[in-house]
Amino acid sequence: MGRWQPNARGRLAEAALALYSERGYEQTTVAEIAGRAGLTERTFFRHYADKREVLFDGSGALQELFVDAVAGAPRSAAPIDALAAGLAAICPMFADRREHARRRQAVVMANPELLERELIKLASLSAALADALRRRGVVEPAASLTAEAGVAVFKVGFERWTAAGEERELSQVLQESLTAFRAVTAGGLADSAPRTGPAAP
Repeated sequence: MGRWQPNARGRLAEAALALYSERGYEQTTVAEIAGRAGLTERTFFRHYADKREVLFDGSGALQELFVDAVAGAPRSAAPIDALAAGLAAICPMFADRREHARRRQAVVMANPELLERELIKLASLSAALADALRRRGVVEPAASLTAEAGVAVFKVGFERWTAAGEERELSQVLQESLTAFRAVTAGGLADSAPRTGPAAP
């Protein structure tokens, strides 16, 4: 097939994920990915730096969308509400992508190298969000703490969304995770916490 055939990037990504799921990430070569996609290794390297980056192709776009939404939230919005706007903004990226996300999640979680890369990407997202919050006038350590909280809400919510049996939309799951976080910080879950000592008089 010619190297300029449409959607080469998408075909390479799908071929890579299929092979990683079938054979394992470490056992799969770039040549095999290119061959499965009907393309050449040269074409692969035109689109991706290495076989690892195939799994993180959308991270830059996600970060940009998240940060832009936080930066564009109303000036009167509290920091956590600005983050809520960012969480809502990224949900359309995952429309009709749950099965793909589940397969990708399984591959990443099964490989320490990929998991480390995932954590680096999340750290980069947190730093970018903190910078956006500081530009909104949020001081430290509040900016960094809020950014870390936003990333945690996204990470936990995304893992729940990709879990077997989950059928709700990502927006619903993220909203539920954010609501739980708000309740924790407000002390709203105190009544449900296990009690290890004697009851107060």
